[in-house]
Amino acid sequence: MPNPPGPHKPTGVSRRSFMQTLGLSAAGAALADRADAAARRPAQPAGPEVLGPGPVTIELNVNGRTARPTIDPATTLLECLRINLGLTGSKEVCDRASCGACTVLVDGRTVNACMMLALDAVGSRITTIEGLASGDTLHPVQTAFIEHDALQCGFCTPGLIIAAKSLLDRNPRPDLTQIRKGLAGNICRCGTYSNVFNAVLAASGQDPVRDSQAPAAR
Repeated sequence: MPNPPGPHKPTGVSRRSFMQTLGLSAAGAALADRADAAARRPAQPAGPEVLGPGPVTIELNVNGRTARPTIDPATTLLECLRINLGLTGSKEVCDRASCGACTVLVDGRTVNACMMLALDAVGSRITTIEGLASGDTLHPVQTAFIEHDALQCGFCTPGLIIAAKSLLDRNPRPDLTQIRKGLAGNICRCGTYSNVFNAVLAASGQDPVRDSQAPAAR
């Protein structure tokens, strides 16, 4: 007599395995589509270089020369010039861009060096008061300031000279009103404005004017 058949074993694909296989196939296809799309996407430009928090070495063009100071990323251009490069002509007075004593030229434009990071000056041409003279020959504005006694304590003088040079570069023969406007960002604590204005007039080849408040010469 034949043995009775044993328990029935299911054959083929179960519903669960079918759904699992279907899900894996769909996920694989989605990943393949995503990878293909990423391969066709144009390359994105690299983001800005992250500097810090430690010291970094930068390259600056100061008065026509290359300098490579190592600075903290938070160093201002004024601090870098005075402390790292030893160019102390630009003065730190208000430290908030109110007085103009720290004025320098960056790509020919007047800038308050106390409000600009040294990192932001990389790639630009920086000119300080030390860069105006040619050897022992002073710049005409410097000579005019001396001849017209346009200084007293001297803290504001470097910034005023830089601002005056910038003005004359833009307008070689400014009138008195234009000079006053051009130097409005520079404060003279000693009040030598009349002499400063006359120095700029003289540097531009014009006759100085007499201060209307000054006593007439006898």
